[in-house]
Amino acid sequence: MEFFCYHRDRAGSAALRSQLVEDHWGYMDRYAAELIARGPTFGADGAVPSGSVHVVDLPDPAAARAFAFDEPNHQAGVYRDVLLRRWRNLLGRTMWEFPGGRTGGNRYLVLGLGPVSDDSGGLSPGADPDDLIAFGPLLSDDGTTWIGTAALVRAADRDEALGVLAPVRYADVEVHDWEFGGRR
Repeated sequence: MEFFCYHRDRAGSAALRSQLVEDHWGYMDRYAAELIARGPTFGADGAVPSGSVHVVDLPDPAAARAFAFDEPNHQAGVYRDVLLRRWRNLLGRTMWEFPGGRTGGNRYLVLGLGPVSDDSGGLSPGADPDDLIAFGPLLSDDGTTWIGTAALVRAADRDEALGVLAPVRYADVEVHDWEFGGRR
């Protein structure tokens, strides 16, 4: 079962996050074979982390909850909240298999929250599939109800990233600066 996990940072937690970076990476190393995508999001300045995205394939919801809530940054209070949802990998690949590679171009997390009003999956007709790093629906706990969409994309800017999802189909669409995660 695939899960989308987005830990949002608590205000003022950057120093604590920095102290725990090795603990965080060590924890994620235990899930290397299960990770589909990962990486930090950043605030408006593009420098201070604002959250962490993890897309992971785990056996069941209990394993996903353990993954999300046992994470060292979460345990230490770096994160203010966690969005944890079933997810479906519509691209059928990991971020490491993205043809565009790790670098080159701006990267974003785009979250379309709320029900999709049709069966298109919420992808804007103008979206370029070659710029999708990861893409799939956010699902209810039982995996049957579509409640939104999560996309990791390469785009020229935030407006272009926002255009990947058709905003009229969602109650809210968020765009966050994002980069490929992992050890540097």
